[in-house]
Amino acid sequence: DAVRRGVSKAPRLLRFAAADLLAALAYYPLARSARAAEVLGLPVDSWPLSHYRRLSFYSMRTDALDRIGTRLERRFTAAEIRAMMEAAGLERVSFSEGMPYWRAVGFKRPPPGLS
Repeated sequence: DAVRRGVSKAPRLLRFAAADLLAALAYYPLARSARAAEVLGLPVDSWPLSHYRRLSFYSMRTDALDRIGTRLERRFTAAEIRAMMEAAGLERVSFSEGMPYWRAVGFKRPPPGLS
């Protein structure tokens, strides 16, 4: 968190460079190692960053920027997210059962006369 707070206050070019560095030194090697292991038939779902094994470097660097380049970081539990979505009038809220787990969907009832 201390690194994120420092990087997030840096000028834009430095934030982008830090995200590129993180993606190149952490995301990419771990993701590609998981991909190679998967090709060999090994189970990789529990490997760190294995979700990125089939994604592009661009996806890795944008996610790294989201991780370390934002000044405000708030983490919510699934129960808190569900409560916020339901308070906004959404129904049938459900969450992804696979990676990435932070995806959720809800449905809003149309106003009377528009159904």
